[in-house]
Amino acid sequence: MDAENSGPNQKDEVEIIETMNNFGKYQKVQYSYACLAAFFISMIHINYVFVAGDLNYRCRVPECENQYAVYNATWWPHSTIDRCTKPKLKEDFVVGQMCTNESFTDAVEKCTDWVYETNNTVIATLNLACQPWKSNLIGTFHNVGTLFAMSISGWLIDRFGRKPTLIICSVGSCIGNLKTFTSSYYVYVFIEMLEATILGGMYTAAMVLMIEIAGKNRILAGVIFACVCYMGESTYACIAMFVPYWKDLIRIIYIPPIIFISYIFLLKESPRWQILNGRTEDAKSILLRISTVNNININKEKLANMNEEDLKKQFKIENYEQKESYRDVVKSKEILKRVFVAAFCRFTAAFIYYGLILNSVYLPGNKYTNFMLSTIMSFPGELISMYLMNRIGRKLPMMYGYVICGLLCVASAWVPEGYVWLKITLFLFGKLLVSVCFTGVVTYTMELFPTSVRGTLIGVCAVAARTGSIFAPLTPILNTVSVILPSIFFCGFAFIAGALLTLTPETKNLPLMDTVEQIEISIKIREIRRTDINTRGEESKDLI
Repeated sequence: MDAENSGPNQKDEVEIIETMNNFGKYQKVQYSYACLAAFFISMIHINYVFVAGDLNYRCRVPECENQYAVYNATWWPHSTIDRCTKPKLKEDFVVGQMCTNESFTDAVEKCTDWVYETNNTVIATLNLACQPWKSNLIGTFHNVGTLFAMSISGWLIDRFGRKPTLIICSVGSCIGNLKTFTSSYYVYVFIEMLEATILGGMYTAAMVLMIEIAGKNRILAGVIFACVCYMGESTYACIAMFVPYWKDLIRIIYIPPIIFISYIFLLKESPRWQILNGRTEDAKSILLRISTVNNININKEKLANMNEEDLKKQFKIENYEQKESYRDVVKSKEILKRVFVAAFCRFTAAFIYYGLILNSVYLPGNKYTNFMLSTIMSFPGELISMYLMNRIGRKLPMMYGYVICGLLCVASAWVPEGYVWLKITLFLFGKLLVSVCFTGVVTYTMELFPTSVRGTLIGVCAVAARTGSIFAPLTPILNTVSVILPSIFFCGFAFIAGALLTLTPETKNLPLMDTVEQIEISIKIREIRRTDINTRGEESKDLI
């Protein structure tokens, strides 16, 4: 009887490694925690789009108004005057006299003081009128801070773990609330950069954690994560539409991240990272929890009795005797090639993605609506990305996506202002395609690198991406030279990125590699197979 009863259980029992290959309730819960953090951080990451957005303003004419001046003055001259200059009063004008449209000459002089239509953005609070470089540099300095974060976050998540890095970065973003207490431009920019330096590592930590517990659903992990980020951006546009005053807007999006302190108890570490870093008992505990929550039948006694070497053998990383580092990466030509291609593609995706977001508020029509539409177009982009990358593969959809996106950007810029809907439609389709590439290249680069240095190399690629986002806020300034110039840059980088993808391998249906050595061995095996195929082909030709 005992033998008969044990039969079905034995049949249903699976290998311990299968706990990481199934996507169940455990993954869904952990994904929800990571995605909630990404939702709020994505709003903070683009806060400057509206917080530091442009305002209508004009020069102050002290002879005609007091300190409580209003923007729409009835006496302002009807002739078009640059908002950085003011009209000169006639010589016979007497101070104290009522100003009218006829009180001014046709001459203008340099402006030193301004009247703002509203105080909804920091442009008024920090008195940044006629200083476009300063206002645009707020976004640039934010991305410089994120660049600093990305340069160290990869090392942090490989050294200390995915979980602590995610928690510290998420909670630390609350420091941005200090911006509401300053009236100094330089202090404001410093806090902006500091907050970005702290929160920037959250993206890498959350994405790596989700990929490593996703099992065979790695594309789904990338798509879900990206969609949540886009939801954060769209939600931010809605909030900004109804709460235009910048201080209130900051408080709404910067205070909630304090709740992520609770992740100390809720979020779990990646078992793969724990196995590679000698935390065998912690890894066994989480693997047991995954099997219980997902209702996976494993040999729990076998798992409990496993030592470090046994567990590494189970996950096919028995050759990982010491931690791999930059030295191992530099020695591998294959890894270096992958890093270069991945870094450039991440740079291009971020440069175009954020460049289009920032330029969307300069399109004809309502800036909030245009911004929202540009973020909403990312959602079908994610669905298209998931379908194509699962159906066709990783490389081809991205290669064509980059090229077509570049062409659409240039086409949108060439369309005259009078064709509003055509211009916006081409722009939005370009945004859709860059969203496909943005998510695709993030997931693809995750698969290109081994677990041992994945965090570090993803950090390198993230630095490249943030470099692209640093330059993105400066692209609106190029419109003063030529309206097509930003699009030419977008197109050029997109074409190069599409071409470089031909140098890296397809990763569809391939398992995640855990060490540099495994990747080197796989490349050697591929070359041997290719040589055998070529040899057989030549032999067949000789026989014919």
